[in-house]
Amino acid sequence: MLIRSTNRSWSKLLAPAVALGLIVACAPAEAPEAAGEEVAEQSGPPREYYEIRRYRLADEESRQTVLAYLENALVPALNRAGIDRVGVFGAEPPSAEEEALDPVDAMSVWAILAFPSVDDFTGMKSTLEADAAYLEAAAPMYATPTREPIYERVESWFLHAFKGMPMMELPAQTAAGEDRIFELRLYESHNEDTARRKVHMFDNGEIDIMRDVDMAPLLYGELLIGANVPALVYILSAPDMESHREHWQAFLEHPEWVRMRDMEMYKGTVSGIENVFLRPVAFSQI
Repeated sequence: MLIRSTNRSWSKLLAPAVALGLIVACAPAEAPEAAGEEVAEQSGPPREYYEIRRYRLADEESRQTVLAYLENALVPALNRAGIDRVGVFGAEPPSAEEEALDPVDAMSVWAILAFPSVDDFTGMKSTLEADAAYLEAAAPMYATPTREPIYERVESWFLHAFKGMPMMELPAQTAAGEDRIFELRLYESHNEDTARRKVHMFDNGEIDIMRDVDMAPLLYGELLIGANVPALVYILSAPDMESHREHWQAFLEHPEWVRMRDMEMYKGTVSGIENVFLRPVAFSQI
């Protein structure tokens, strides 16, 4: 299966989100105790926004049509609009010892878009509709008849970057054009307070530990829109699966992680974990 889950499958969990709906920003992990803290928050580095998409597909022909649309139409148009980090991925097949992927999971195409601001996200639709080159390149995608849809649905999740890592950090393998894999992890919390405390844990040490053991995080984001709210998403990278497993083992044995894990304020902050391994396609910019 695509998702290695402690509870339910990703397919059932993540219903299509309303991409241009009302964005409700999560409250900070802890209320500022003094005016100085509030000023520091406002003057910190701008925090990016991310959209993660999943195109649910039924066959290889549909998959190739979507990939051609992304490569020839959407990614170039977004780049022209200043959105210069667009990742496109397929699911990484499981090892021989693991359960085979569901056919829809195996065919799914994932995309990750980084936006400097909410306005860049909400203005995307109008920008694309005004781009003649995009409309021409997207024509094959839009020409399919109603009874022969290319995709089952496009699922979408919208996130706000953590204070502890306000901007996406591309792994060295991306710039070098080398092989790389990514693990996307979603942590659900059973209420907003525990969700804030888990974000606080990342912002105040857990991100640093992951960097220290070479997990090469790509992004961390609070889920603002999606069926799993309250939740957070983070994505790790590695040259290959063997290296990734070694990094995870080093993280679990790190003395600072052991200390933080046992802190009372961080206990019981995660009620469910979902993950998926992704491999970028040739034209991916991440």
